[in-house]
Amino acid sequence: MRAAGVVALICALAMLAGETPAAAERLVFAVSNHRVQINSSFTGAELVLFGTVEPNGVARERPSYDIVVTVTGPRQDVVTRRKARVVGIWVNAESRTFTAAPTYLAVLSNRDLDLIAGPETRRRLQLGLANTVLSASNGSVDDDPFRAALVRLNVDHGLYREDAKAVTFLTPNLFRGAITLPANSPVGTYQIEVRLFQEGQQLASRESFLEVVKVGFESLVATEARERGLLYGVATVALAILTGWLAAIVFRRD
Repeated sequence: MRAAGVVALICALAMLAGETPAAAERLVFAVSNHRVQINSSFTGAELVLFGTVEPNGVARERPSYDIVVTVTGPRQDVVTRRKARVVGIWVNAESRTFTAAPTYLAVLSNRDLDLIAGPETRRRLQLGLANTVLSASNGSVDDDPFRAALVRLNVDHGLYREDAKAVTFLTPNLFRGAITLPANSPVGTYQIEVRLFQEGQQLASRESFLEVVKVGFESLVATEARERGLLYGVATVALAILTGWLAAIVFRRD
């Protein structure tokens, strides 16, 4: 079933590419699934991205295209804290707030980014984790230890990722990529941006979106907590009291 879907995806890309005029490079891509559902048994997901490049008709011995895929999850404010030892006790001594930071960020390419584009281009287009702008309340700089800690922690949790082997060219014009979503992926809208490069220059770019949503009992609990906070809090306290009372009866010693 999955193989049939991939074949249909490739055929659809070929049809779209055939309809585009050959006046300039055209980039067409699609993702195997635009809606990922999270339930109690969710352990992560891997989405397949297929794309094709329609050349501009100029004869080339070797097209040597490069592809960079950037997947950005929903954004939110994140606070990072630095601990310090005061009178023998570890306490939060300093903090920094990053506004609208991506909760998920994956940069995927067919080879190392420094081989695809120069430093100025990478910085301008925010290619790679090191070049992604993370705005802090105090105007964070690239060597800010709080920024480095935020990136490192997200990498450790699988939420930030940079992979120079995640995109493969199956033919000189047809490429395939893998988007990995860990079990702790945040819900919301994810932006997928695909950029086409050749000899350090960007030739084209296109974007798409996917949704990560909760379903089942988890979705019900999250909705109630968000929309009926007071009722949810009262029900949680009542359930805790009931659980404690039942435990006291079961384990009571006469």
